[in-house]
Amino acid sequence: MDSKILKKLLFTIKKNKNLSPKKSYTAKLFNSGLSGCKKKFLEEIKEFMISLKKNKRSIIHEASDVLYHYLVILERVNINFKEVLKELKIRSKTIKIIFLQKF
Repeated sequence: MDSKILKKLLFTIKKNKNLSPKKSYTAKLFNSGLSGCKKKFLEEIKEFMISLKKNKRSIIHEASDVLYHYLVILERVNINFKEVLKELKIRSKTIKIIFLQKF
């Protein structure tokens, strides 16, 4: 995974959230409130689900949109993406323990 791209996207969201909504799509989303961000995120999820019946390029395009809008919502509710990664790390250890206990 190219973490530089993800870090740049996270930085851009933080930087642009307080700009004029006329100049930044991210600011426009923030200006719409959490309900506006959630509405747009759900739209993107629906588009992603539809894309699964299409070609690989369409799926990648829609997956990118979902990821961006997901990160915007995390920023909107003041949750650092590193906290999500930390939770995934904890869960991966738990899964490993459960797996080892079965064998």
